[in-house]
Amino acid sequence: MSGTLALVGGGEWRDGCRFDADLLQVSGGDEVVVLPTAAAYEHPQRSVDTATEWFAGLGGRVRGLMVLSRPDAEDPANVEVVRSARFLYLSGGSPMHLRSVLKDSALWDALLAAWQHGAVVAGSSAGAQVLCDPMVDPRGGAFTLGLGLVEQVAVIPHHDTWSPERARRTFSLAPKGLPVAGIDEQTALIRGADGRWRADGKGSVIVWVDGQPAALDALP
Repeated sequence: MSGTLALVGGGEWRDGCRFDADLLQVSGGDEVVVLPTAAAYEHPQRSVDTATEWFAGLGGRVRGLMVLSRPDAEDPANVEVVRSARFLYLSGGSPMHLRSVLKDSALWDALLAAWQHGAVVAGSSAGAQVLCDPMVDPRGGAFTLGLGLVEQVAVIPHHDTWSPERARRTFSLAPKGLPVAGIDEQTALIRGADGRWRADGKGSVIVWVDGQPAALDALP
């Protein structure tokens, strides 16, 4: 049975992200392996430092894994850390860079294996986007290939910062029957190990299918 999945709308590791305490408890451990891959060109250590301070307040500890380039994603030491992790967290940043580093890599295979053996996997902003397939292309709001930890669902992170016009364009471009979830910052769309979806955090989550609002049970 796969583990818990959390798709966070951005603004990670700050007040409002009350769901992180629950995710840490569900993981069964106290260590969070943070992959700042998407922030490779945006001071990735800052992401790790922010996560470290945040999870310390929740009784957890952070291990920053500096997988910033393709060779890092093929490094056996990094792969083993991910394979044995109980809680993996992909930070925000560039979804295109994150996808290029992880796609078809040994580390991605290890992440899949960890999740399939019950680990918690969370992704925020870019991290949430690439965990889905398809994913929203940040360059224009259309759709492109994601990594597909969860398939046939796409997410719009930072939804509370999008203009209604931009959101409507993305919803209108979605393939027929595809659920698209708009997730606010400091908010998570969470699928438990039982396969049920729920929303938690400061903001809200909306789901659209074929241009119409839908309930969370429309998600796969």
